[in-house]
Amino acid sequence: MALVTIVTRDVADRYRGFLASVMLEVAPTVYVSPRMNPGIRSRVWRVLSEWHAEEPRGSITMVWRDLNETGGVGINSLGEPPRELIEVDGTWLVKKRL
Repeated sequence: MALVTIVTRDVADRYRGFLASVMLEVAPTVYVSPRMNPGIRSRVWRVLSEWHAEEPRGSITMVWRDLNETGGVGINSLGEPPRELIEVDGTWLVKKRL
């Protein structure tokens, strides 16, 4: 089990209700779960992915600890985030879009 964080931007209200039912909303549009197992994480992501496919508005980013991924962080995203993540020498760098 690992800490999972989801950040949404400009998505429909139903995302907020769904995420608040499985995670703690610590700030507007920022959700955390301190001990989410991989099975639950994948089911939550599947729901978010299906909804976003039906209504592709805004963006959703999920991050969690994953020692097998670059920098020890797993990242999933839907939509267009305002920044671009680039892998360089085994770590993530953020490129700001102009």
